[in-house]
Amino acid sequence: MKTLDLFHGAGKNEVNENAPLAERMRPRTLAEYIGQPHLLSEGSLLRCAIEEDKLFSMIFWGPPGSGKTTLARLLAQETKSNFVSFSAVLAGVKEIRTVIEEAKDTLENKKKKTILFVDEIHRFNKAQQDAFLPHVESGLITLIGATTENPSFEVIAPLLSRTRVLLLKPFAEQELAAIVERALQDKQKGLGKLQIQAEIDAVRVLVAFADGDARSALNNLEAIVSLLQNAPAEKRIITAEFAQDALQKKALLYDKNGEEHYNLISALHKSLRGSDPDAALYWLGRMLAAGEDPLYIARRMVRFASEDIGNADPHALMVAIAAKQAFEFIGLPEGELALAQAAAYLATAPKSNSLYVGYGQVKEVIAKTGYLPVPLHIRNAPTKLMKSLDYSKGYKYAHEFADAYVAQEYLPEKIRGQRFYEPKETGYEKTIKERMDFWRQKKAADKNGK
Repeated sequence: MKTLDLFHGAGKNEVNENAPLAERMRPRTLAEYIGQPHLLSEGSLLRCAIEEDKLFSMIFWGPPGSGKTTLARLLAQETKSNFVSFSAVLAGVKEIRTVIEEAKDTLENKKKKTILFVDEIHRFNKAQQDAFLPHVESGLITLIGATTENPSFEVIAPLLSRTRVLLLKPFAEQELAAIVERALQDKQKGLGKLQIQAEIDAVRVLVAFADGDARSALNNLEAIVSLLQNAPAEKRIITAEFAQDALQKKALLYDKNGEEHYNLISALHKSLRGSDPDAALYWLGRMLAAGEDPLYIARRMVRFASEDIGNADPHALMVAIAAKQAFEFIGLPEGELALAQAAAYLATAPKSNSLYVGYGQVKEVIAKTGYLPVPLHIRNAPTKLMKSLDYSKGYKYAHEFADAYVAQEYLPEKIRGQRFYEPKETGYEKTIKERMDFWRQKKAADKNGK
């Protein structure tokens, strides 16, 4: 059996043994911090700001468990600043005002700056975010906001312009493994006193289940250890099989109302457009495994069939519609295969966005020209009055001419000659293009003949 070569955690301060493992194992110095090398490497903007004690207001944007709160605390400690923390879920404008008054007092009497850490800053409304502006601008507080949501959409523009957005990435596998190792070995803050051993493959299972989330990795580790801590010493070994059984099923990172939802559907859409059936099937599987509404995916594939394939393969729309109907008919889990069949078909179908582009141009023209009148000759004339007003006068019935085509104008006079749909020489659109070219040539010949 291979076991890990674990290393000791550091720290001599008292530890609340009743706190969750993830809380106890927070690093106490920047040197202990694992991860985010793009932010903390020598010469980086943040590292230089720390070393020169010139921290700027910033927003940490990253997934759950990526170390946002921990890093904010360490920044305050490294720069010898007063650290105040609260959650946007629990605080309001009143609390903000209290913090501002305390920051003024701390600066005047103790000559210490205040770092205000606001967790889940995206939950503050516009008025609450506005309350920070003058104090961030004056430098009274250094604001560090943390959010799992895209700040571009969740933070007001004036506040965003006064802060720097720093992207925190999910922990890499080797970083999570190091965090787990430290927790197992650390006798003061971690689980070292329990003398639990872990196979390398077991740590890999923990890392895989965590999906880059350090808090999740430590919570899972604590749960597994609780099942072994009363076992005889020789049996306190975490195997891969034991870890897998204890954790049961991987919880995929997904929020159907959050950014990851849009990231995954974007990945599926782009894989379909890029004619990569393997990637399309993977992203489809990811969304379904995470609990996405299958009919939402089906609707997006129906849209894709028209937007990115169009008449290059007219069957694509029928396949997408059939997959939606098939899923509605048989449901989960069998219906997933119909969606997979549609995804593979759409990915491998010839592509054309001519319809999408052409219809977009139509909407632009309508917006510019308004509601132009229908030409008289293509209006119906069911009454004598309409006929007397020249409704339908001069209309040519296409079926009375060779090839069921006759040169005739159908657009309003103001936009006559405008072309919207330009099929490509892709798939079935090549046939459509040849037909349209023939009609246009015939139309030009008829005009010249006159």
